[in-house]
Amino acid sequence: MVARQYLPPWFSVAPMMDWTDNHYRTLARLISKHAWLYTEMLAAETIIYQQGNLDRFLAFSPEQHPIVLQIGGSNLDNLAKATELANAYNYDEINLNCGCPSPKVAGHGCFGVSLMLDPKFVGEAMSVIAANTNVPVSVKCRIGVDDHDSYNQLCDFIYKVSSLSPTRHFIIHSRKALLNGISPAENRTIPPLKYEYYYALLRDFPDLTFTLNGGINTVDEVNAALRKGAHHVMVGRAAYQNPWYTLGHVDTAIYGAPSSGLTRRQVVEKYQIYGDAILGTYGNNRPHVRDVMKPLLHFFHSEPGNGLFKRKADAAFQTCKTVKSFLEETIVAIPDSVLDSPIEEAPRGREDLFADVHDLLPPPYKAREQEVLYAY
Repeated sequence: MVARQYLPPWFSVAPMMDWTDNHYRTLARLISKHAWLYTEMLAAETIIYQQGNLDRFLAFSPEQHPIVLQIGGSNLDNLAKATELANAYNYDEINLNCGCPSPKVAGHGCFGVSLMLDPKFVGEAMSVIAANTNVPVSVKCRIGVDDHDSYNQLCDFIYKVSSLSPTRHFIIHSRKALLNGISPAENRTIPPLKYEYYYALLRDFPDLTFTLNGGINTVDEVNAALRKGAHHVMVGRAAYQNPWYTLGHVDTAIYGAPSSGLTRRQVVEKYQIYGDAILGTYGNNRPHVRDVMKPLLHFFHSEPGNGLFKRKADAAFQTCKTVKSFLEETIVAIPDSVLDSPIEEAPRGREDLFADVHDLLPPPYKAREQEVLYAY
């Protein structure tokens, strides 16, 4: 299966460590048929060293298409081998993480966002990845790192990577990353959003495709970005922390497709079948009920009974051995009116989020070809 068989990634769910695992993606796909899903980042070394246990890390149901595998790494041989091993799982795209600011990832020049400081290597890495797969490849990055944060420096990175590799798709988190002094969570809020950098890239690299990421929380805001000319939009934590109202409107409001028509009760019933089937399949009693039910803890965000549901869940995790028994203990906290009603109107977004973005564009980029390509 290849990416062109699906509708474009006008809406995608960001790769999020410890969140966008197989369990969450199963729930997400029950809610939206067309949102593009990303795995959590997998280090190339993990894929290589777990060759005897790859299903635990790479397997997914066919229903999860379209789906993108995000890998991380800074060793060309390992990136090549990991990509080759992943081919058997038929992902629709392979993405390289050049945006994670976590010290565990970016520290000591390892990988993640620190790779933005070495665009020549990223170009080589993307060429290696592309040579070992027959699906499209992409890069997810920030708009800068520390004091390497000018628009021209971002353009130098894009120009070099796209010139040295077949990469034609970049996911742009519209904040720079600060590698020292603040946490990964603070890196999602403290550096200011500069959407004007993203929209300037559309102007200056018309042959490339760009996905906008960062600070976008509702389908309303996604549509606002698309109306301003964004190619595609990626949503992160809102899609995890409020999946019903975020993902539940994607098919209709973004893609103009019919809704699944499922109620929350029906989604829960389908998810329970999946959950009980996968319990213990990784060995050593993993995944267990807590692993599988983690994404569902956000399914009733802000609804009547949500607090009681979570308190009951805390108790049920201590005793329940199956997803069915867990739900029997907890779902009674949620009123029938919540479980059985169709999805309501989508939450409104910030109407002025992109209002003046085209007035803020930096001056056009002029590639300094010799300097950019050969200075490193």
